[in-house]
Amino acid sequence: MSALLRISDLCVALGGRRVVEDVSLELGRGEWLGLIGPNGAGKSTVLRAIAGLLPYSGRIEVDGKDVARHDRRGLASRIAFVPQAPLIPDDMPVGEYVLLARTPYLGRLGGERSDDLDVAAEALDRLDLANFSRRRLGTLSGGERQRVVLARALAQRADLLLLDEPTSSLDLGHQQQLLELVDELRHERGLTVVCAMHDLTLASQYVERLVLLHGGCAVAQGSPSEVLTPQAIVEYYGAVVHVVDAAGAGVLVVPRRTTG
Repeated sequence: MSALLRISDLCVALGGRRVVEDVSLELGRGEWLGLIGPNGAGKSTVLRAIAGLLPYSGRIEVDGKDVARHDRRGLASRIAFVPQAPLIPDDMPVGEYVLLARTPYLGRLGGERSDDLDVAAEALDRLDLANFSRRRLGTLSGGERQRVVLARALAQRADLLLLDEPTSSLDLGHQQQLLELVDELRHERGLTVVCAMHDLTLASQYVERLVLLHGGCAVAQGSPSEVLTPQAIVEYYGAVVHVVDAAGAGVLVVPRRTTG
């Protein structure tokens, strides 16, 4: 399988301090990679560098082309990014906000075509937001906003989807709905996904391969059962856990009380 995303020796410095150090990874079309690690490990920074939002050294290629050589319009047609805390215009209707995702595909006159409207409507429908189209963004709950932001990312129809803690504001049902939808799109469209997640059990159920970051470095890579070991979680998270490899249900990571 040819690589859709290839990262070589990625380094990012913020405020004069290296926060990502020599990260290299490769991801084929249709694969789902999870970035895990404690707070401050560099997960969000890696995603923002891939999205072209941070200066970096090293090389990031999407479908064989250096990200640094894409203009903003070209990059938006290849990479969709859902940040952890997006800036959202409160007065904008949901439908208009999602339709903004089609901007990279508009002609010189800038008018939306019927297929742009169809793509935006489909994204809203798949995230159970069809009835929200006329609602103002400022009237939505945190979980509803998060789903709208994902709908906009899906409406970009990019090859690569970057998700930064996409389930953090969602209830259990919508967490499952979102992750199942992302998995469906991988199989339907060959969508490639890189996702930063804190919930290790959820990550193991949906993600094919994990990269464990600590101090900005990739300290482990592999399948969930290879990476999510009690020893690694103690060493890098400082947490004592039970790890159960449940057939058909992924790896279950359960915190274990150390007192009482």
